[in-house]
Amino acid sequence: MTRASINMQALAVDLSAAIRKKILPQLGRAEARAHAGTAVGGDVTFAIDELAEDFLVSYLQEQGANVAMYSEDRGLLKFGEPEHILIVDPVDGTRPAAAGLEGAMVSIAVAELKQEPTMGDVVFGCLREIKSGCLFTAVRGGGVSITTAAGEAVPVVLSENTELARLFWTIGFRGRPARALLEVLGDLVDMSSVDGAVFDLGSATFSITRILTGQLDAYIDIGPRMIDEVPETRVLFEEVGKGAILNNSPHDLAAAGLIARESGAFFADGRGCSLNGHLLLGSAAEYQMSCIAASNPQLAAKVVAAVDAGIAKLKAGRLPG
Repeated sequence: MTRASINMQALAVDLSAAIRKKILPQLGRAEARAHAGTAVGGDVTFAIDELAEDFLVSYLQEQGANVAMYSEDRGLLKFGEPEHILIVDPVDGTRPAAAGLEGAMVSIAVAELKQEPTMGDVVFGCLREIKSGCLFTAVRGGGVSITTAAGEAVPVVLSENTELARLFWTIGFRGRPARALLEVLGDLVDMSSVDGAVFDLGSATFSITRILTGQLDAYIDIGPRMIDEVPETRVLFEEVGKGAILNNSPHDLAAAGLIARESGAFFADGRGCSLNGHLLLGSAAEYQMSCIAASNPQLAAKVVAAVDAGIAKLKAGRLPG
């Protein structure tokens, strides 16, 4: 590992702490919900997002580091003569943050700067809970570290559950057409809603890190797979997204994906296939990705099979209106 790479890791950790400090006083404030514009991917930019994005740019400028960065609102920026790029979502879980809830994180991934970097090129991932300060980091090939805001180590705990009926899971829901989504996942919701539990936590990174803490078994977000395999659903996504398609983009999952894999958890697309070849820099619909994360491969296989069955049901039936 080069000194430059180590320096980028330290920069990412320090940046996550600085963004958290800036955003923390805004959690739950009515002003945080104000609409400040529209991001490249089509999602609403809330005031809390705008504050975080402005701070992100000013922080990197003040540090004088040779680094590039990519974020949904600012796109690709370069400072100095960079060898690495930071893929940043300064507030993943904007709506929970605006509501003052726990499910919001700073997400920063580090990759070597090249012509077309992919998810597989991420060498370091950093996720920090905005409300608690808990920090999740991973080095590619080097495992995971979880620490509290006070610096105390927290162990990785992966659920051994393999039963769908007892599944504790969370769903990617914001911007997805509810009736079509439940046509695919409704049987799994019904199967697990009594002996297990299903949640919408409003943040992919918070959801995935709950697998590492043992609180959840799985995270399922299959929007892009629905559009790929049932193209008629595109218009439903556009209706809900007010003209845009709103699914997870690489900046949502770049750090979380590495952290999940290094913890020993399962992390793949909505078909159970690797996301390593997926392009890293982009937020528009063509860059978006489905995702299944699970605590163990046996459970993941059953989840993928349940999604397969749901997609087949969507293909065979009349699209929900």
